[in-house]
Amino acid sequence: MSLHKKKEITGHSGAVYCCISDGHYIYTGSADKYVTRWRIEEGIQDEFAIKFKYSIYALCVTNDEFLVVGLASGGLHFFDLKSRQELKFYTQHTQAIFSIAYNSIKKHIYATDADGNLSVWSSDGSKLLIYLPLDCGKVRSIDVVSDGSHFVLACQDGTIRIFESEYFNEIVTIDGHKGGATSVLFHPLNTDQLITGGKDALLKLWNWRSGDELNSIVAHTFAVYAIVSINDGQTIITASRDKHVKEWTSSLDIVKRLDRKSGGHEHSVNDLCVVDKQTVVSCSDDKRIILWELKG
Repeated sequence: MSLHKKKEITGHSGAVYCCISDGHYIYTGSADKYVTRWRIEEGIQDEFAIKFKYSIYALCVTNDEFLVVGLASGGLHFFDLKSRQELKFYTQHTQAIFSIAYNSIKKHIYATDADGNLSVWSSDGSKLLIYLPLDCGKVRSIDVVSDGSHFVLACQDGTIRIFESEYFNEIVTIDGHKGGATSVLFHPLNTDQLITGGKDALLKLWNWRSGDELNSIVAHTFAVYAIVSINDGQTIITASRDKHVKEWTSSLDIVKRLDRKSGGHEHSVNDLCVVDKQTVVSCSDDKRIILWELKG
């Protein structure tokens, strides 16, 4: 089985920086300052759209209830998706928010910014649980382990930092990537392992509990901006500033490169999100959103 282009969506007038899916819709954030919702089957814009004063760099959806939006200004917005009303707006962060993640077990929202600050919120945005200045530069990626017990940050100073989610202590720090770590994913088939990408264009596999590096692969030619998994963890997908989306086995053997010749992107691929077990979405500086489907 390998990925094939299923559908292309256009409509943003600026680069698309982030995407997220709840399985029913795709939400995208752009340099045109809009968060837009798209119907997956038709590939058309839904009536749900929000205009902001700043570009949108990060999005998160929590169990179909809340949409969390992170702006270039550092603003953090919580929306109720059913009522389509804004619930909360915070200016705790003063620099651009680059990543937001949801811990469905602990009911936490994690947000990180360009200055290396981490904030933890209740899932509805009603309460700030902790704010941690980490002094690690831009934090571009967060992932949460499947049982909710830990989360990991990819930091500009090259470190990969793992936290426990009970008291938010940093328990493991790995010096991972020269020039900066840019993407992280707990391995879907072995949660003791961690897949990371960096500005060095490498894809690395770690035993994060021991800090041991298990594998290092020259995966792209520029920074690896996103890593996700589909197909019950059997398929790993990466996206890069080098304009390519790549498909890998669970053991990180290359399967396929999706480039311009494959109907792929013409500029930096900024983010990936999972729709279902067979479908992943990519978004790019070329203003396009592409759905890729796994076929036998």
